[in-house]
Amino acid sequence: MSSTDKIPSLEECDELMAKYCMLPNIIAHSRQVMRVSLAITDNLKDEVSMNRDLVIAAALLHDITKTRSLKTKEHHDQSGGELLRELGFARVGEIVKQHIILIDFDLQKKLEEREIVNYADKRVMHDRIVSLAQRVEDLLQRYGTTEEIRNRIRLNEIIICAIEKKIADSMTVDLDSAIQRIQTLFP
Repeated sequence: MSSTDKIPSLEECDELMAKYCMLPNIIAHSRQVMRVSLAITDNLKDEVSMNRDLVIAAALLHDITKTRSLKTKEHHDQSGGELLRELGFARVGEIVKQHIILIDFDLQKKLEEREIVNYADKRVMHDRIVSLAQRVEDLLQRYGTTEEIRNRIRLNEIIICAIEKKIADSMTVDLDSAIQRIQTLFP
């Protein structure tokens, strides 16, 4: 791992969230995305290799520029990914760039960290874990201002369902049961 491709520790993630003024509700959302990501990562089959620290950091930092994007209207997935790359966290930045829309998703390839974080983000509405259907409806309500955007959200829903299948097939336990378990640990 090069010096320009580090993975920030939990403490460094907390420092970055404070430094970039993430709103408390966005931090709460990000922590819940991390919990869902870990519910998946910690229940994968032995043959599925996953960098747990990378998943944690990317889940916590996936909305690193969301607060400022509320004013600037920038695409926070892209600006967040770029910021993290500039800070020396290239792999984390790449996952952050793809937390809204995955590039080159392939159902046949091995499960990747970016797919887990992308999926976990779709299961968390604000700071609550919800079904994919509930989250898509929320996205349509909040962001579906044009027919083109609504169509993109619906198309992305098809990909998210495929990711869900890929994740479920890679786990040793039922996906929804694993997610339900974290809800009892962190109500």
